[in-house]
Amino acid sequence: MTLRAAKNLVLRLLALTVLSAAPAFLWAQSHSPLQIYFIDVEGGQSTLFVTPEHHSLLVDTGWPGNEGRDADRIAAVAKDAGIKKIDYVLLTHYHVDHTGGVPQLVAKIPVGTFLDHGPNRETAEKATVDAADAYAKVLADGHYGHLVPKPGDVLPISGIHATVISADGNLIAQPLPGAAQANPFCAQSEKRPADQTENARSLGILITFHKLRILDLGDLTWDKEMELMCPTNKIGHVDLLIVSHHGWSQSSSPALVYAITPRVAIMDNGAKKGGSTSTLQIINKTPGLEDLWMLHYSEEGGPANNVNAARIANVQGPDVGNYFKVSVDPNGGFEVLNSRTGAVKKYPAK
Repeated sequence: MTLRAAKNLVLRLLALTVLSAAPAFLWAQSHSPLQIYFIDVEGGQSTLFVTPEHHSLLVDTGWPGNEGRDADRIAAVAKDAGIKKIDYVLLTHYHVDHTGGVPQLVAKIPVGTFLDHGPNRETAEKATVDAADAYAKVLADGHYGHLVPKPGDVLPISGIHATVISADGNLIAQPLPGAAQANPFCAQSEKRPADQTENARSLGILITFHKLRILDLGDLTWDKEMELMCPTNKIGHVDLLIVSHHGWSQSSSPALVYAITPRVAIMDNGAKKGGSTSTLQIINKTPGLEDLWMLHYSEEGGPANNVNAARIANVQGPDVGNYFKVSVDPNGGFEVLNSRTGAVKKYPAK
């Protein structure tokens, strides 16, 4: 064999190796899970979504202060997920337990683009104004992208389909594909006065990953839920519900929770914040619900209403920041890991 022929043979073998390896790589990517981390920020919210391609979305940043506790916890799970940057940070609204952690977060880990519902409307509450102003200063330095999506918009996040359901007090006008069913649970939900706080302006989203649907409405209040869901269910079925408003009784009407029939609900409550007795009772009676998971044992709920300790990340006692990690397969099955116990519960695809 001549030297030239030998070189050609080597090149052909290399090409065949690359071609045979490429489908395996693509197969691994297409069959990798969506990772969702429910981070303990002690009664606030911070939920990190990481796609198989390592694109990322963080919903809310927790509290300020506490020596950077919440930013540290976010950075720790980001490292576990294998990312060094958060592509998008969505702020549901300007309450301090959701937006207050922005300055500490950007000092801890790079951020690409922020999303919010527009200007703060709750100008009489100092803590809210302070949180919104601190966030505005971060945006003003010009290092970050900034988007203000409206209901019906699809967020530009590769690997998931995230539709805006609510923003700045407005809601989707038309039902989502496959929804539009009459909602029999409206009759079981009392009518309440319109909420005047930032909660009612929450930027809420529905995330679809292949066959699985995940709903996060931030702190959207009971009155807005009724407007969204009555007389017609505009959302349809949801597989995973991130319980609104930390499980406080100002949200989670039967008109919403019962109509969307979640398989699993996860509540980002604190020991003494959220986890209202009435909400726990509503969630636990949800038709078709397989499990409720709680970031903390609820002191208000007590033994009669809290779930089994295996589904609580932080039981009674000093808080150490345990979290839940949900891994979602492209076939629609998923599993929940409790970092406190290391145990995993699987939910097969349906």
